[in-house]
Amino acid sequence: MRAVIQRVTQANVVINDKIRSAISKGLLVLVGIEDSDNSEDIQWLSGKIVNLRIFNDATGVMNESVKEQGGDILVVSQFTLHASTKKGNRPSYIRASKPPIAIPLYEQFVQQLQADLGKPVFTGEFGADMKVSLLNDGPVTIVIDTKNKE
Repeated sequence: MRAVIQRVTQANVVINDKIRSAISKGLLVLVGIEDSDNSEDIQWLSGKIVNLRIFNDATGVMNESVKEQGGDILVVSQFTLHASTKKGNRPSYIRASKPPIAIPLYEQFVQQLQADLGKPVFTGEFGADMKVSLLNDGPVTIVIDTKNKE
């Protein structure tokens, strides 16, 4: 799994000119799924996201997590995170899982985030044409790949 995690003061997803989900302070998580992803990847990534110490504490140091801050999480599926740009100028998405594999893993990931965060997680709609807006706070943007745990 690949995730782009952005600390935001606000974010929302619009589908067909209607707001699907919106959050204020929290994290916007774009997640891409590939066929080799499994429950271990989901558990590890969820725990990492919920506990990332990327929010300022009372002294202005990034030392608190979204959970400690009481922030929200908005998760948006994004198969393009697995784009291969090695050959030519048209990206290949061959590594991105097709819906029969990706949807159950995406749903399991959202459920795991909710369990780890201790409250509901907001989402986009898998496979929909979404308009995602955000106000990145900092800016703070972290990229995590469960196959390359740095």
